[in-house]
Amino acid sequence: MDLKAKALEAVKAHKNVFDNIPRREMIQETVDNREAIISASGALATWTPPESTGRSPKDTLVVKRASSEANVDWTSPNNLPLDEETFNMAFEDGLKFLAEKEKIYVTDRVIGADSKYALPVKTISAHAFSTLFVDNMFRPIPKDIEKSCFAGEEFVLVHLPYNKLDRKKYEGRLRKMPDGKTSNMVVAMDFDRKLGVVIGSAYAGSVKKMLFTVMNYLLPLEGILPLHCSANEGPNGDSALLLGLSGTGKTTLSADPTRALLGDDEHGWSDDGIANFENGCYAKMIDIDPSKEPDIYDAIMHKDNYLNHGSIVENAMVYPNGEFDYYDDRFTPNSRASYPLRYLRNIKESSTSGHPKTILFLTADAYGVLPPVSQLNPDQAMLWFLMGYTSKLAGTETGVTEPQATFSRFFGQPFMPNNPDVYADMLGAKMKEHNTKVYLINTGWSGGAYGVGKRMDINLTRKMVEASLNGDLENVEYEYDELIHVNIPKTCSGVPSEILFPKNTWEDKAAYDATAKKLAKQFSDAFDKAYGDKNIKASVVAECPGK
Repeated sequence: MDLKAKALEAVKAHKNVFDNIPRREMIQETVDNREAIISASGALATWTPPESTGRSPKDTLVVKRASSEANVDWTSPNNLPLDEETFNMAFEDGLKFLAEKEKIYVTDRVIGADSKYALPVKTISAHAFSTLFVDNMFRPIPKDIEKSCFAGEEFVLVHLPYNKLDRKKYEGRLRKMPDGKTSNMVVAMDFDRKLGVVIGSAYAGSVKKMLFTVMNYLLPLEGILPLHCSANEGPNGDSALLLGLSGTGKTTLSADPTRALLGDDEHGWSDDGIANFENGCYAKMIDIDPSKEPDIYDAIMHKDNYLNHGSIVENAMVYPNGEFDYYDDRFTPNSRASYPLRYLRNIKESSTSGHPKTILFLTADAYGVLPPVSQLNPDQAMLWFLMGYTSKLAGTETGVTEPQATFSRFFGQPFMPNNPDVYADMLGAKMKEHNTKVYLINTGWSGGAYGVGKRMDINLTRKMVEASLNGDLENVEYEYDELIHVNIPKTCSGVPSEILFPKNTWEDKAAYDATAKKLAKQFSDAFDKAYGDKNIKASVVAECPGK
């Protein structure tokens, strides 16, 4: 009997199965099982063990087998291989743990708002909390699921967040930890058999990100480009995508009152247009400001009977009166909240739209070198897509006094397992086919690097985003930057022209030149390290800063 059949048999054999129970019952079970408490707003609050306050990248593994290994970039630091035998052991251990549980919970949902490539997912867990999280984040099965290229190929996930593996049994099979012990945690996926197992990681994001990684692997094989991005739609039906790493303004800029939100994290771009993967949002809550992000705040903090609410707050401080303190990061700075998309005010219910007219790559350049807005041709767009650049600020703990360049391929490196040329070539082809414009928006520093210059005024950034989306920037003159290889507009409506060229804003012009060359070299070195032998087109390589 294969593992998928064994999992279904294990569910059938269990005496107390909660199979696709109503949402209110999920919430009540979560509370009755003491898996969460009810906060003052009616949202649920829960906490994980300290080792589960975030993803466990070193324990997140992909089964490597001869039939499909050529599809995966095993040189990427996030694609860690696992042999099939060890995966089978862990999956079977998961089934044994399930058999010992008093209750098990089963949910059937899909990933993907477009029925043509919605992936059916069966989650089997010992925890009602997991069921509620899946209900928030994954989509109901559509009536026309038989249209899906994945119809009849459901992904089965066995989820045991609070069990631990026997370290001795897995010695030599799973990683050695810094203390010399073998890891007792695994987050593993088998793309070919469409199986997943989570044991020992109670971070809810492990479930969400596993399924997104699976989709990001499967979709290019079906001719669909997966993107780690937010997406919205204008009043005329024009869609836009926003890609950017943490701290670049992706959430803030995609929440536009004049545009309907499709989703904030992962989308697919098929021959029919854009579709959100998910049913909800999993937002970072530390220091959330209700005046700056009112929709997200209200989605979690609106008051309702707890049985109607169902938003989940993970690992945030809660006082005895049930009030949250999102400014307290003593347990973790990675407190999160899960809530359905429908809790946001300005959403498009179908979570689908036509082909994007505009794509924005967001970066927060703390070197103060990049222009606040520039246009990218297809080769330049493929290059910046490959690099996924932003910069981290100086960190006093490590004694770092200068910004640090950060590169995360496709603005989502841990979740993009295929070979890099596959994603980049698909983006370039789709841009050309649909005449999609790509703009690089720098929400970082102007007038000097961090410590000298100032962060770009958000109101000016909004003007540049607006000009990118409404087509204004298609009708202006551009100047090509020979070092950074981007096209800088000479004018932009509502923005002082002198700030469009960063060197103008620096008092010390020689310092600008030196910093720009330094950043360009970091780009060039990072590109060579990641993609030197990766079959990237010469015309794309030529657009890398420093080359």
